[in-house]
Amino acid sequence: MLAERKPEWLRVRPPSGEAYAHLKGLFRSLDLHTVCEEAHCPNVWECWGGGTATIMLMGDTCTRGCRFCAVASGNPHGVLDLDEPRKVAIALSEMDLTYVVLTSVDRDDLADGGAAHFAKTVREIKARRPDMLVEALIPDFQGDLDAVRTVVDAGVDVLDHNLETVERLQAAVRDRRANYAQSLHVLRGAKAMQAGLFTKSSLMLGLGETRAEVLQAMRDLRAAGVDIVTLGQYLRPSGWHLPVQEFVRPEEFDRLREAGEAMGFAYVAAGPLVRSSYRAGEFFAEKMIRDRPDRKG
Repeated sequence: MLAERKPEWLRVRPPSGEAYAHLKGLFRSLDLHTVCEEAHCPNVWECWGGGTATIMLMGDTCTRGCRFCAVASGNPHGVLDLDEPRKVAIALSEMDLTYVVLTSVDRDDLADGGAAHFAKTVREIKARRPDMLVEALIPDFQGDLDAVRTVVDAGVDVLDHNLETVERLQAAVRDRRANYAQSLHVLRGAKAMQAGLFTKSSLMLGLGETRAEVLQAMRDLRAAGVDIVTLGQYLRPSGWHLPVQEFVRPEEFDRLREAGEAMGFAYVAAGPLVRSSYRAGEFFAEKMIRDRPDRKG
C-alpha cells in the first residue's frame, strides 16, 4: 500500500533565519553546491540555522540515476572546477564550524571517479583549519579501493558510504552501477586502510523493506566494520521518484536504534528525519573522534 500523505511527525518548517541566509549567500557567492539543497533535505533549516552544512563537490549533475535521489542526473563530460577545493576551504574558514561533511555527485566520467579532487579538498581544508574534523561521504568509485585510499590518505576523520537500502531492493532503488556487495566492499576496504578510521553508512526506510531485512543489512554493515549507522525515512522528492510504501513510526526507529546498539555499533542515529549527515550524529562523532587515543592534534 502506498503512503504519500505525510504524518504529523514528518512536518517540518520552511528554511529561515539569519544563519541560514548567511550560509546560502556565502555558498552562492563562491558558486558552491550543498547536498542540503540539491537533495531537498528536510533538516536544512535546522542544520543551516545552527551553522552546519554538507558541501557537495564536483558540480550538481550526477552520472547516475538512482530512483530515490533528487540530484540531477546527466553527463558532465569531464568538466571539473579545479579551483573548487580552494574555494571550499576558504568558505569553511569563514564559518564557525569544527566539523564538516563533504560529499559529491557520482562522476563516472572521470578516470578516478573524482577521488583526487575529493582528496585535494580535504587537504586544502586541513591546511587552513587543522583542527576541523572532516567526514567524507563518498560514492562507490565503482568498487576501486585505490580511489578510496586516495581519499582516506588525505586525512579524513570519518569515511562514509551509504548502503541506502536492504539487499532485495537494491536494483529497484539504486542505479544499475551500484550494488549491495560493492558498497560493503568499499566500507570493508576503507576500514582496513587506516587504524582508528571511523566508518559510517546509512539506510532509508519506507521503501517496502521488512524489519528482518533492515536488521540483516545492519548486521552486514557491522560485519564490514562500520562504526556509525544512520536510519531515516525515505521521502519522495517528485512524482518521477519511487513512491513511499510506508511511513515508519518513531517508535520503530527507536527499536531499531536499540537493536543497532546491541549489535555493537559505536553510535546509531535513527528517526524519521535523520539523514546520513544529520547533525546529531556529528556531535557524537566529534567527541568520539577527538577522544580517540591515536589522534594527533
